[in-house]
Amino acid sequence: MTALTREVRTLWRGPLEVPPTTLPPRTLVTETALVLLLSLGSSAIYSILSIIRSLQSTTALNHQTSSLNTAQATQSWLALTYQLVGVALGVVPALLAIHLLAREIARPTRYLGIDASRPGRDLLWGMGMAALIGLPGLALYVVARDLGFNTTVVAADLGSHWWVTPVLLLSAAQNAILEEVVMVGYLYTRWSQAGWPLPLVIVCSAVIRGSYHLYQGFGGFAGNIVMGLILGTVYLRTRRVLPLIITHTILDSVAFVGYALLVGHVSWLS
Repeated sequence: MTALTREVRTLWRGPLEVPPTTLPPRTLVTETALVLLLSLGSSAIYSILSIIRSLQSTTALNHQTSSLNTAQATQSWLALTYQLVGVALGVVPALLAIHLLAREIARPTRYLGIDASRPGRDLLWGMGMAALIGLPGLALYVVARDLGFNTTVVAADLGSHWWVTPVLLLSAAQNAILEEVVMVGYLYTRWSQAGWPLPLVIVCSAVIRGSYHLYQGFGGFAGNIVMGLILGTVYLRTRRVLPLIITHTILDSVAFVGYALLVGHVSWLS
């Protein structure tokens, strides 16, 4: 058994050390369910319905498309406004999760590790994980699509406006903040306070993460479960959400901006 394997097994044994709470387990679980249903849980439900609809189509899955970051208006200023409003509202569930933790934790952002106390180490962790996850994830997408298990993902379809790249970067950051704060920092805390075994917390969070990517197909589902397991394990090691946010932002930035720049020039993107 390698040292890394031993460390991962140790991290997973738990339980996760979390602040004490006066709320009963049932209330904690209900709270997390409501936060999820207002955000990523509802996305998971719609994503499941989307893959069911896709599978019932006579068109093969890899000949169908899943579009992200699409223009909502023809006028440039209105399309930009839609994107900015979407980014701003997209982080609200993460702010709600932090607000709920703040009722019992004096400095929730510091507790979650979303601060500037370790910028260099957080950046190194983020960049390292992005490299670890990004290239295998890209390979998984291409293979899954070619085998008919995944749709063709259109990562950006905003036209050629001057604001496209900044908006795509903001969208990447919004996705990262929402998913890592809610799916890791908040859920790991609340479910651990409710008495859930640590392996159950990690796996449930990862499966939910995979579920709201099911609209892309089974490659996106599997890849994001693996990503959730990796990021969850790193969180247990560092007890900081910021490196996860950095990782996720880098991955989505490369996917969104890279697609916008390379589509039409690289054959496997379309």
